[in-house]
This record gives sequence, structure tokens and C-alpha cells, in this order.
Amino acid sequence: MVNGGGTHEHTEEAESKLDGHSEANCGDESNEQEVIVIQDTGFTVKIQSPGAEPFDLQVSPQEMVQEIHQVLIDREDTCHRTCFSLQLDGNVLANFAELKSIEGLQEGSLLKVVEEPYTVREARIHVRHIRDLLKSLDPSDAYNGVDCNSLSFLSVFTDGDLGDSDKRKKKGSELDQIDCTPPEHILPGGKDRPLVPLQPQNKEWKPMQCLKVLTMSGWNPPPGNRKMHGDLMYLYMVTVEERHVSVTASTRGFYLNQSTTYTFNPKPANPSFLCHSLVELLSQISPAFKKNFTTLQKKRVQRHPFERIATPFQVYSWTSPLVDHAMDCVRAEDAYTSRLGYEEHIPGQTRDWNEELQTTRELPRKNLPERLLRERAIFKVHSDFAAAATRGAMAVIDGNVMAINPGDETHMQMFIWNNIFFSLGFDVRDHYRELGGDAAAHAAPTNDLNGVRAYGAVDVEGLYTLGTVVVDYRGYRVTAQSIIPGILEREQEQSVIYGSIDFGKTVVSHGKYLELLEKTSRPLKVQRHNVLNEKNDAVELCSSVECKGIIGNDGRHYILDLLRTFPPDLNFLPVEGEELPPECQRQGFPRQHRHRLACLRQELIEAFVEHRYLLFMKMAALQLMQQKANKDANKNEMPAITQTSETETDADAKQSTPSDSSAQVSTDCSVQTDNGLGATEGDDKPLKAATNGPLENGDCKSPLEGKELEESIPGLAQAKELAETLVADDGAGIDPKSREVVLNACKAVGSISNTSFDIRFNPDIFSPGVRFPDDSADDIQKQKQLLKDSAAFLVSCQIPSLVKDCLDHSALPMDGATLTEALHQRGINIRYLGNVLEFVDKTPAKDQLEHFYRIGIIELITRCAKHIFKTYLQGVELSALSAAVSHFLNCFLSSFADAVAHLPPDELVSRRKNRKRRNRVPGSGDNTAWASLTPSELWKNIASEAQSYYHFTVQCESVDQVVDKYGLQKITLLREISVKAGIQILIKEYNFDSRHKPTFTEEDILNIFPVVKHVNPKASDAFHFFQSGQAKVQQGFLKEGCELINEALNLFNNVYGAMHVEICACLHLLARLNYIMGDHAEALSNQQKAVLMSERVLGIEHPNTIQEYMHLALYCFANGQLSTALKLLYRARYLMLLVCGEDHPEMALLDSNIGLVLHGVMEYDLSLRFLESALANNSKYHGARSLKVALSHHLVARVYESKAEFRSALQHEKEGYTIYKNQMGEAHEKTKESSEYLKYLTQQAVALQRTMNEIYKNGSSASIMPLKFTAPSMANILEQLNIINGIIFIPLSQKDLESLKAEVQRRQQLQDPEKGEQPTQDSPPELEDKIPVD
Repeated sequence: MVNGGGTHEHTEEAESKLDGHSEANCGDESNEQEVIVIQDTGFTVKIQSPGAEPFDLQVSPQEMVQEIHQVLIDREDTCHRTCFSLQLDGNVLANFAELKSIEGLQEGSLLKVVEEPYTVREARIHVRHIRDLLKSLDPSDAYNGVDCNSLSFLSVFTDGDLGDSDKRKKKGSELDQIDCTPPEHILPGGKDRPLVPLQPQNKEWKPMQCLKVLTMSGWNPPPGNRKMHGDLMYLYMVTVEERHVSVTASTRGFYLNQSTTYTFNPKPANPSFLCHSLVELLSQISPAFKKNFTTLQKKRVQRHPFERIATPFQVYSWTSPLVDHAMDCVRAEDAYTSRLGYEEHIPGQTRDWNEELQTTRELPRKNLPERLLRERAIFKVHSDFAAAATRGAMAVIDGNVMAINPGDETHMQMFIWNNIFFSLGFDVRDHYRELGGDAAAHAAPTNDLNGVRAYGAVDVEGLYTLGTVVVDYRGYRVTAQSIIPGILEREQEQSVIYGSIDFGKTVVSHGKYLELLEKTSRPLKVQRHNVLNEKNDAVELCSSVECKGIIGNDGRHYILDLLRTFPPDLNFLPVEGEELPPECQRQGFPRQHRHRLACLRQELIEAFVEHRYLLFMKMAALQLMQQKANKDANKNEMPAITQTSETETDADAKQSTPSDSSAQVSTDCSVQTDNGLGATEGDDKPLKAATNGPLENGDCKSPLEGKELEESIPGLAQAKELAETLVADDGAGIDPKSREVVLNACKAVGSISNTSFDIRFNPDIFSPGVRFPDDSADDIQKQKQLLKDSAAFLVSCQIPSLVKDCLDHSALPMDGATLTEALHQRGINIRYLGNVLEFVDKTPAKDQLEHFYRIGIIELITRCAKHIFKTYLQGVELSALSAAVSHFLNCFLSSFADAVAHLPPDELVSRRKNRKRRNRVPGSGDNTAWASLTPSELWKNIASEAQSYYHFTVQCESVDQVVDKYGLQKITLLREISVKAGIQILIKEYNFDSRHKPTFTEEDILNIFPVVKHVNPKASDAFHFFQSGQAKVQQGFLKEGCELINEALNLFNNVYGAMHVEICACLHLLARLNYIMGDHAEALSNQQKAVLMSERVLGIEHPNTIQEYMHLALYCFANGQLSTALKLLYRARYLMLLVCGEDHPEMALLDSNIGLVLHGVMEYDLSLRFLESALANNSKYHGARSLKVALSHHLVARVYESKAEFRSALQHEKEGYTIYKNQMGEAHEKTKESSEYLKYLTQQAVALQRTMNEIYKNGSSASIMPLKFTAPSMANILEQLNIINGIIFIPLSQKDLESLKAEVQRRQQLQDPEKGEQPTQDSPPELEDKIPVD
């Protein structure tokens, strides 16, 4: 199974083997004994293949023989062979045998490659492989979004590989040869935003034709008598020289036969050129093939492996040039057979997805090698399943699949294809009538997917979920699920033995399910509870009522319909007779939502529980202190103590809320932001178990903060001890007083247990139709209060903390996707976007949040447009699709006021026949209704959608008003709507502002892609290594950190294959560490991989890719590759302009980088343009007194000094000096440095003035003193680059950690005392690099 995807996993290993070393041996003895198992020592074998030189190959004993096959199929000199065996001393090695199990295989063994006879399957594989080799440089698969190909443009800017510094040295050192002029459109202040540079021309992609046509012949399959002569199939080819040939694939190989297009003559031609490989045959009959194929393979092998390895999930490009559509037999065959992925490797053509998904979960997981194998199998099956489900969903919507209930109307149809079950996101049989009809039916699949993700992450043995993928395509939402064995043969009523099929009217339970779900109760914070069934009996559940349990014919316990795994969001669920807390009411909650399925996010639940845990600790501590004080006093004062502790906590939280019941705890945020969420995380590991806090310690703050917290509340340490002993022995040996302390604290924070901190939610509260027994009324009341508190926590805590993070630049969203991510990480749903924007609007420091506000507005508008586009598309028949999409985009973005839809002139003129068989599209009404949409109507709809969905007022009647009012860019709007709606457009320059003709024509719309949501299985062990590596680095143990991260990289590669977002983050951090430790070449190589991977996995203009480009530029500069560094920085600036425009705090960093490099190559005027733009930007976003601004002033002053314009230089340096003096005091070294520099500038200015006077006085005979003009040294420039990019160099001796820590703190204060953090953090927040931060 694991090797199902052959090429996917092994190409990367193959590459590293070609370099003669496997990457597995980087990590030294790690403290984890288990790891050593993986890195068994490798050995070398010799490989001899027919007609080629023998070569050495490094292998490891864990590998399978299959993997050597893969290497050979990829190597330049053996790539044309697919049908061969490997033999050792005449014995054939079994394909799936591990090398260590083969007798006699050792260092230096000779393996022979022996050609084997073909079968039909092998012949087909051979033809496919040859076609893949011929297409290996052709990007059309990436544009069409197939076979997990995606684009990458890095090599265009680096001219091939970055490692070849020998060739570079000669070019690099002579500065005058570098062309530094930036393209006109990226200069600061430019308004032009072209689209074409997004995909620069890659010279490599000029198609090299080796063969005109390669296709299956019409004479297939061979007739019986020829079959008995060994004919397997016939091919038809046209060579570049226009020679038409017919080829027989036989068991012995390929040869020319005598057939022509119209006469069948299977006899071998004379000469027949019998060859075992098609390449050898073609090389003999076509000189052009021979020449071009060799060049092509040379180029293919030179490309970085990361440019050609398949990604785990398909990435789609929203722009594409016109790709030539060439004849391709394999593509044609794939389109008409239901071959999926690599199915010919697996017997019994269609895969049993459910069986595969569940079997991989059942694999053993006792030690590291087992877990790696299990995670790798799970990941592989998931990515295959996602690909299959996507393809199936598209087939369903395109009408290529027959429904299983063809009699019903189209909305209600369900489909089965390739063992996957498909249903449409409409309210079938009024199932969701009380919950919001179609709107609820549209939201339910994503909620369900979140539930599947959550249960999958808890990973309880014996509890199974369905493979689930949600696909949005052409305006329809399709849910794809794997099929429970036996479920189709029986009625649902008989199958469900746990849960409810009618939203709680009838409910059943089952002991085994309760036992299994109990294990998920703590991590998912779901409370066990009773509900009443139709007979008014109490039924115990440990999930929401909709969650159904079904035992499949395979005996496995499945749970499905997990749409209410998480508790409801009361801010969007008005309930009669229930009051929300005042924080919510002030913001206009509760609000009516489209449907009643609005849930809180898992991230919010985790943050809320963490927050409550801090309160719990504080209260216990305060009470313990008071007990000390009141030891001698009477016991009857106890209740009073609780009251005071209440008010104290509130005082502590800076904003007291009316304390109406002792359970009312202030949900104000300041507690959390002051002490940092993870404040007590470092030192209470035993408690971790009790608090079931988030497992990801993504938010561990520095160890210092925990200490400060303890000092600020004296009783806290005691409270902790108490809590620990309570957990340890269920509170048996503890004096009643302490128990009372804990009891009070538990009550106050709403814990479900009286002896320890434990918060869980009942997901059925406020579900219509669910009734609870009377004896649990108290409990239900508590649960309602908890839900209200969490709704208030979201509004009064999480939203302000998001905005605060944006203000101090620790969160830096750049586009819609990164904004969504930032909200989701803090547990804020997108439906709060309007609220977030209003909150920003009321913030005093609103100007410093302008970038955030703008991105939010774009996101809000494009999401509204997407909602409208969805229903708009449902009414369009296939033949008018491109016309309809271009019309919609014109109404949305074009300034042309009367965008008239061009109804496509029917290409097939005969009108008479056409009338009858027009429409069979799901939900097709009048098929030209879409054409009547006008721009003003669309923008009215967008405004009303914004009002009704987000409760946000957009007062604009047209795109131009919006653009002016909020300072948006149309190109950015186009990118956001295309990415969200899956539109692919032709890459060319669009004129958005013409008042005379529309922007888009139907020729500009190239494709519609699916937008796919699926579960992302994680590599847990690798992730733990990665985190401990980060922690080590933050403590300053760079070497150890580096080893751990290398180890993590290995494990990630083991589980995910070579391409994955997490591997990208890993490489990025590794490169940064290499750089800090002075290994510039290694940094360059790792960062190059990170950039390629980011381009391939996230997209060529994803904000993360932009960041990676910037880092690569820095390492290039350090390696002396100046022109490359500039090209990369220019690329980053172009992408950033396209994605978010010039007005963004990150742009200041980018501009400072560009300015510094230009200063280094003595392009002073250009340098000033960028540095002054950065200065303005920094002043805006960091405030005029910030140290960033001081640094900007200094950089500008240095350029003026180099130009000998001392007056301007003095002016800027004085500004900088004033800031340093006010912020750091006179004595600080930065202030001194600045004042020294001021003196120096003054002397230079005076000297210059003297010389000028001398010249005026004495004319040409003046004796002129030579002036010192300083061209900046590279070292100096590099030092400044490191400072602005937040990198500190650390001596490797590690002799004095304390001084290092002091240095780090000093640097932090020095950079920005009011904001200890550099805004150069990269977007995946769990991977922030924290030490090299100034």
C-alpha cells in the first residue's frame, strides 16, 4: 500500500542518492533511542545496466528494492527502462523485499539490471513513462491543475542553481557589471499593477519537440492469432521528420510493423528495429528524436527535484497563459477510463477507500518506526482519497455520473462513483427545515468536516470516522464520503444504534459507544449528559444528539454527522428568554444568522479553557493568602472571603463586571494579555493532564513570564501544589480548608468537577427539539452560563487580542487567506469579520491598523461577491459558462457602467433541433437569467449581503466608489475573487478603468477549478521534534536545536514525502539557523528548497512565498551574489504590490532591504527612493518615535553621506539621535554611536565647505584637500541587513549562556522597547523564529 504512489515518495530520496549521500545521517545521537533505528548505517552497491557504465549507489538497509527501481527510472542514463529486474549473482530480487533481508547483499555488491519480457500492463506503463519523460518540462499540467503539478518560478530569477558559486565569483565581484535597475512598475509610488510579470517567461519551457504524435493505434487490441505471436498492443507515431510509423509492442519489446492507417499488416517491417525500449527504437528511426531527447533529459535532470516532485494535494493557479492543446494518448485514455491516481499498481481496479482509510488507522503505533509507517500510510491514503473525491465531485456536477436515485429531482440526487458517496449541499427532504433550510445544508458539511478533523486528531483506538472531503465547484457544494460497509443495503433506522436521526425526537444510546466517546470527552471538552427520548426516558450521550453511531458489516464502530461536535455560538443564535452578557449586548448581539448551526471553533474553546485555568489559579492563590491572614479568625467568615476574592479577581482584570452570582467571572481580556496565555505552562507539567489545555504549545511564552506571574501573586505556587495533590489522590488527604479553596475556585470558573479544574461543554444546549431530564436542571443552567461566557470571551477578549497583535506586528496578515488564518487561530469565526472591522474602526490607533482594515474590507467584499456568484452560477448552463463568468467579473470590477452580457453566439447554428434537448443541469431555470445582471445591481446585492451576513455597512454603489473610499486595488480584488471562486483567467494586462468597453471577454476565462476542503493528517513525532528544536533555539542552544530540527526534517520527509507546508517551515528555520551559525552556503541551499516548496505547495504569490523570497535574498547577498539578491527582492516587491499594495508594514522591511543592497552597489539615487519610502512607512505604522524609525533615518543618512550631501545626512541623523536619546537615554551605546556619527558628518560637512570656499577664492589654482567619500563596504551593508531582518550572530563557543541571554534581552529593548518583538515573523505562527529577533 505504502508504495502505491511510487514516484511521489521516492524521487526526493533518489535525488539525494545521486549526490552520493543520503540526507538521513545529519542528526547525531539524539536522546530518543528510537530514532537510531531509522538511521541504520547506509552502504554502497554497484549497479550495472545494459549498455551503460556501472555506477555506485548509496542505499540503506531499510529501503525496499522498489526504491532502487525508482532511482533507475529517474536517472538520466537509465530513465528509458521500466520493465526490468535487479539480480544479485543471478538471483532476482523481490520488488517489495527490504534490502537488509536479502542474503549476500553487502558493501560493494554488484546488482545487474536485467530486461524482463513485457506484459500488457508493463507495456502500458512503459508508454506512460515515455510520455511523462517527453512532457517533463512542459508546464501545461500545472496550469490545468492535474496530477499534483504546480508552478515554480524561482529558477527564472536565480539562473539555475544557487550553489554554483565558482562560476559566480568572477561575475559577482565586478560591481559595474550588475544591472540593478528595478522594473518600472515596482518603484515606490508607482500606480501601475501589471499582471503579466506574475509568470515570467521561463526559457527552459520552450517546447522541444521530440515526436509529433504518439498514440494508441486504431488496430487495438491485437486479434487472437497475433496475440499468440506475442503482440500486446499497437502504437501509431509521427516523427519530427514527418515519418508515419506503426509499432508493435510485443513481449520481447517494440518493433516496426507493416500496418498503415487503412491496412492491417502486423508482420515486422524490414528492418524491424526490435528494441526493449521505445526510446531506443525512436532514436534509431528519427535523428531529431535522438538529439532532442538527450537535451531534454539533460535539462530535466538539471532542474531542482523540488520543481518536479508531485505535491501531496493539488494546487490550482488562478492565472495561466494560453496553453497549446497537443495530442496526448495517455491524457485521452485517462479521461475516459476511471483510472485514478496510481491505480494500476493495485489489483482490482477500484479502491475500497473506506477499507484503506480504516486499515491504516489500525496499524500498530507502539514505537517510533511503527508510528512513522502508520502516519505515512494515513497521509498517503488521505491525499489519494482527496484527489479521487475531487475528481468524482467534478464528474458529478459536470453530469458524468448516474444518480443512485435518478427518479428524484436533481437537487435531491445522490451518487456513488469509485466507491465514494456524493451528496449535494441542498436541504433534501426538509431535513434542515428548522435549522435554516439550504443555508444550513450548505454549512453542515464544513461543520461535519471540522468534527471529523477533531475526532481524527484525538485518534482513539476503535472509534472510526468517514473519509470526508467537501468540494465547491461551479456554484454547487458536494460532500464526498467513504462508504460504511453494508449501510446501503439497510434502512438508516435499523442501522443507527447511538444518537438520533431526527434531531433529538427519538434518541438511542449504546454502551460501547459511550465507552469509546468517553475517551474523546476530555480532549474535545464534551460533557457526558442525559437527554429525554420520545418516551420521556433519560438516555445518556457523550456527544451531540445528531452524532450517529453505526456498526458497519466490518464490525467497526463508526460515528458520522459530527456537525455539532463543538458548542453553539450564542452570539449568532437568539434564544427566547435568554440574556447574553453585557459585553455581547453592547456589540449588538445576539444576531439572527442564516442558519442555526453556528458553532464556536475548537481554537476558541481551547483559549477559553486556558483563560479560565489562569483565573482558577489566581483565585485559589488569593484565597490561600487570605486563609493565612485569617487563620486565627472564626470559620464563619468563609463566605465573605469568596466575595472578596471575586472582586479582587475583577479588579485584577481591570474592568469589573457586575458580580451578580458567584459564578460570574470577568471575561475581560486583560488578564490574559498581561500574563500571556501560556504563562503557567512551563512549570506545571503534571497539571497539564488535569487542565486538558491545548496540546499544541504553539503559544508558549518565554520562561520568564511564568516567573513574573508567580512573583506577582504570592499564593500561586502554593495553589499549584494544592491543585497537584488534589489531582494526585482525588483530594483524600487534604484538610477541608484547602478543599474549600479549590471548591470555591471551581465554582467560580464553572468547572464540572468540585475537586479539580475541568471545563467541558454540553453540545446539545439550545438545540431545538432536544429535551433534558428535570434532575439535571442545575447542570443545564451552568452549561448555559458557560456558553454565554465563551460568547462574551470571544467578543471581549479574542477580538481585542487579535487587534493588539496586529498593532504590535506579531500578526501580519497580507491577504484574505492569511487574515482568515489569523482569525481562526484565535478562534474567531469569519462571520465576526464585520465586528472585527468595527472594533478596528473604533481603536484610537486606527491609522496604524490601516493595512489590516483594508485587507478586512477586501475579504468582506469578495466573500459577499462569492456568495452571490455561487447562486448566479447555478443558473448557468455549461455552454454559456465562460460568458457568464466574464460577465460577472465585469459587473464586479469593470468601470464600464453598462456591462452587457454577450450571450454566446451559438457555435452550432441549427436552431431548430437544438430547442428540444437544451437543459438538464441541476436547478436550471431560465438559462439566460444571468445575462440580466448589471454592475449597479450586483453592488447593491453586495452591500445588502454585507449588511445581512456580516452586519457591516458598505456604502458604495460601484466598484470605483469602493476603490476610492477604502484605497483598494482592482487587481487585488480580482485575485481574491478568483482564488475563492476557483476561476482561472488568461494572464494579460486588463484595463479595469475603461468607461467604453468591458474589462473581460469570454476568451479571458480559461477554466473553473474546484475549491477543496479536507483533513490534513499530521506527523506527530516530527512535530514534537520540531517544537523541542524551536525551544532549544529560543534558549540559545543553537547546535542542539539545529540537530533536533534536522531530525524533525527527516521524520517529516518520512511521513509526508518530500513536499509539504510543514517541511517548508522546517527548512526555513534550518536555513536561518545555518545563517546565524555562519554557514552561509548551507543556509542558501536550505532556503532555496524552502522557496521552491512554498511556491509549489502554497502558490507562487502566497504571502509565505514572499517572505521566503526575502530571506533567500539576504542569504544570497551574504554569499556575494548581489544581482541575484536584487532580482529576488524585486520579485518579492512585485508580488507584495499585487497581493496587498504598497501600504503595508511589511513593505517597509522589504524596501529597507532593497535600499541597503542598492546602497551596497552604489546606486545611491535608487537606494534613496526605497529607503525614504521605508522611512515613511515605518513612521506611519510604528509611530514617529519608534526605534525602527530611528534606524530608517540612520540608513537614509548614510546614503546621503555617500552622495556627499552632508546637510541632508545631518538632518536625518539628528532625527535618529533625538529618538535614541529620548527612548534609551544619553548613556546607551546606540545614542553614543549616533552622536559619534553626527560629529563625523559635521567634520565632513565643514571640510567640504572649506574646500568650496577655497575654490571660489583661488579659482583653478586652489590646493584641494582630498575628501573622503566612503563607498560602503559589503560587510557593513550586511551588518545593517542583519539588524533590520532581526538576526543576531552568536559565537558558537556557547561558553557563556548568561551573557548571551542578556544580549538577547538588550537587543530586544534596543530595537523597540515599547514592542519587544520584530515584525519579521513569518506567517505560519506556530513556526515563529524567536531567538534571532532584535
